[in-house]
Amino acid sequence: MTTFRQLNAGWNAEPNSPNPQVTIEGADVILTFLLNPFQFPQFDPEDVGKLRFSSCLRYRLGAPNDEGWHRGQCRFSHFAPHWGEFYELGGDLRLAECPDDWIEVCSTLSVPRHFLFYFRDETFECAAFDWDFEVLKA
Repeated sequence: MTTFRQLNAGWNAEPNSPNPQVTIEGADVILTFLLNPFQFPQFDPEDVGKLRFSSCLRYRLGAPNDEGWHRGQCRFSHFAPHWGEFYELGGDLRLAECPDDWIEVCSTLSVPRHFLFYFRDETFECAAFDWDFEVLKA
């Protein structure tokens, strides 16, 4: 059984065009995206969320999008509580059903944690030691 622990409390990605971008800094993966000022008025439309995944083994940014998730084309379509949220996964990760578009960051790491963030047009996943969130004000 797969478990989902929602991690984004008090913030989320912009629902229409979050523009997720990935950069690599050593063994860390940095994911940036526009924040949601509609649901969270403390953010301006240009504010950026920055997630740093420390000691990252691998990551992917790709299919499915929100339409695929709602049509049951995602391995977690009938399991994940909601589309558009940031989760830590546990239990059965169903990796055999995952798209084969992973990018390896550091092959020597042993990573016990799996993170998943559903954006409107794509899904971000990574296997990393830990994560940290920061708001970059416009």
